[in-house]
Amino acid sequence: MKNIRFALWALACVLAAPAMAQNDKMTPIAAPAQPGAITLNTGELPGATAPEAWHRQYNSVFTRNVVVATLTPFLPPAGKGSGAAVIVAPGGGFRTLSMENEGWQVAQALAAKGVAAFVLKYRLNQTPADMAGFQRSMAELFSPGAKRPETPPDPAVAYAPQIADARAAFALVRARAAEWHVDADRVGMIGFSAGAMLTMSTTLYGQDAKPAFIANIYGPLWAVKVPADAPPLFVALAADDPFFGNAGYGLIDSWRSAKRPVEFHLYEQGGHGFGMYQKSTTSTGWFDSFVRWLDMHGYLQAKHA
Repeated sequence: MKNIRFALWALACVLAAPAMAQNDKMTPIAAPAQPGAITLNTGELPGATAPEAWHRQYNSVFTRNVVVATLTPFLPPAGKGSGAAVIVAPGGGFRTLSMENEGWQVAQALAAKGVAAFVLKYRLNQTPADMAGFQRSMAELFSPGAKRPETPPDPAVAYAPQIADARAAFALVRARAAEWHVDADRVGMIGFSAGAMLTMSTTLYGQDAKPAFIANIYGPLWAVKVPADAPPLFVALAADDPFFGNAGYGLIDSWRSAKRPVEFHLYEQGGHGFGMYQKSTTSTGWFDSFVRWLDMHGYLQAKHA
């Protein structure tokens, strides 16, 4: 139980940063162009006062203080799509989003394989508006004297805004399935770190979302009660992940006990937040394995009547 509590606290606090020291300075940048981004109908984050802001870190682009959720389509070339689609949920501890490494680049790579991808920029917990204040707030969260939660939060309550954003994303993709050449019953979800937690929460508490398949990339792997109709699950984690590498593999056991399809890749090295970064560790191969898994389940081929 102690490991679960720590994992929950860590996930709520940690940035989705790779296990590397270089280029870790946060540099504020102007909001980049987000062509095709569609505002979801979940409204503004209640009580938000700080505006959305963007910065560069680890040679990648992040955003924080997201007040209004959006969904950005990345579609396969005309005539090349399989009809399958994926909602992509970047990580960032519900305080930032790794939009480039765990969002746009993932979606572009999926679209190149014929799978329509939709990057979900979900609403986030507020942080100080200025960069210096934000950095101080994160340092305080990691200080030895920082208060840790005594009991794990209920994900359905703690992450209600984010689950609502994910539900809205699924509803939008299905509503415009004909326009985007997507099969409404072949829409899955992939999440990284906090995005993986959102993926699992959407699967377990998302009511009408009902993803056709899901992928948990370096998210927590604690045991859950698995629905009878749970979708196929793909999991990738590095054994040296500082947050979840030693917290057990209850999620895998849960899916197997429920006799639901699950594939688990435990990489010797890779740390946390490797995403689409090209590293010398075998964790870099997670995407190729994920694509092979999609192919095995028929999602790279067009559905025949």
